[in-house]
Amino acid sequence: MSQTVKVDIWSDIACPWCFIGKRRFETAAAEFAASGGQLEVELHSFELAPDTPVDFDGSEIDFLVSHKGMPAAQVEQMLDQMTHLATTEGLSYNFDALQHTNTVKAHELLHFAKSKGRQHEMSERLFAAYFEEGHHIGRVDDLADLAVEIGLDRDETVEALTSERFLPAVHADKDQAVTYGISGVPFFVIDGRLGVSGAQDPSVFVDVLQKAAAGE
Repeated sequence: MSQTVKVDIWSDIACPWCFIGKRRFETAAAEFAASGGQLEVELHSFELAPDTPVDFDGSEIDFLVSHKGMPAAQVEQMLDQMTHLATTEGLSYNFDALQHTNTVKAHELLHFAKSKGRQHEMSERLFAAYFEEGHHIGRVDDLADLAVEIGLDRDETVEALTSERFLPAVHADKDQAVTYGISGVPFFVIDGRLGVSGAQDPSVFVDVLQKAAAGE
């Protein structure tokens, strides 16, 4: 398998399935690489709830009750199940500490990090900060702190976010998702022609990657 397989991934930092899907895809990517496969992976922006305020006054349960119209008890059970599922991928979700926020600035930061060759490190840091550590990821100063942790310049990060110069790239990703018919994330486009929806088992990803590499 000498052909490099391109994988485009649409996700949202506020999507618990996206972090789990990231881990499962990484497991598949490692298996694919061990068999001689080569990958090029690019991340793309998707906002599940673009109308979310930057400073949401309430818990994750409050948000889901108001946003999805679900009973609080059902939301609590759902979050407990998600927390347990995350542990199977080595993740420690803490929905009690989570600060729900608008993710557009986080997506702008991902594009800025991409321009510096650090998109994947930034994605990992943002997911962990949001789901495991209770950090706020909707404000410029908080995002700049996280950017510094992966080696990006703070002043340059603040300028990139306040100027919104990467906002058009965020919008372009969302437009491309519409073109592909993507309505939920995570969503994986392999070789520009094969789609995988959701946080699938690693074996599913491996199978599709191998088919793409073989030109099927």
